[in-house]
Amino acid sequence: MDLPRIFTIRESSHRLHNPFTPGKLAALGQALHLAPGTRVLDLASGSGEMLCTWARDHGVTGTGVDISTVFTEKARARAVELGVAGQVTFVHGDACGYVSHEPVDLAACVGATWIGGGVAGTVELLVSSLRPGGLMLIGEPYWRREVPDQETANACLAAGKDDFLVLPELIEQFGGLGYDVVEMVLADQDSWDRYQAAQWLNLRRWLDGNPDDELAAEVRAELTTGPARYTRYQREYLGWGVFALMGR
Repeated sequence: MDLPRIFTIRESSHRLHNPFTPGKLAALGQALHLAPGTRVLDLASGSGEMLCTWARDHGVTGTGVDISTVFTEKARARAVELGVAGQVTFVHGDACGYVSHEPVDLAACVGATWIGGGVAGTVELLVSSLRPGGLMLIGEPYWRREVPDQETANACLAAGKDDFLVLPELIEQFGGLGYDVVEMVLADQDSWDRYQAAQWLNLRRWLDGNPDDELAAEVRAELTTGPARYTRYQREYLGWGVFALMGR
């Protein structure tokens, strides 16, 4: 049970596996007014940057669950580096269906709602671990503007235009599920650039060091076409944000 290698190659230098800068992650933590001792469950926690930095900066405790062995080890190392290994735990496992043994104050899935089959299913999964009155975080893409055709949707790594909503409709979806949106921090084009463009250098360095690897052709194809595709389509049409929700 693990992520395909291409993911860990592409994002090998990343601490955040979403189009969020450290500044935006810090701004989100500050906006939520996290109290020391807040118990957090982070599903699809990646390299653990959210839990580790919030443990350092706000005194939270918690557990992260991720399917990637590489990212889970990076998360554990980051906890040691920041001196918070006694506050946070990282579990290698499938976050799909994971429920905390004890209710938590904050349940999060930041950028991986496929673990619940979409937004609605992920909300349902997170609420299974959340104490009454607790806070939920969902990170999710949205269309910055209406998508003109199937080619554009596919170039944004979507199966079709209906995969994502425009921002007002996404907010309305949360309301339709019975939740108030109480905060949000959105990616901007700079944070998208830092997320995507850093991948190109990772790919090139890996390719230079592994020219005979079985993935070399796939990596070369991605590096050849990815920058133009991103700047032509994803940068213009695809947004992303983290939304804080509370049940009504």
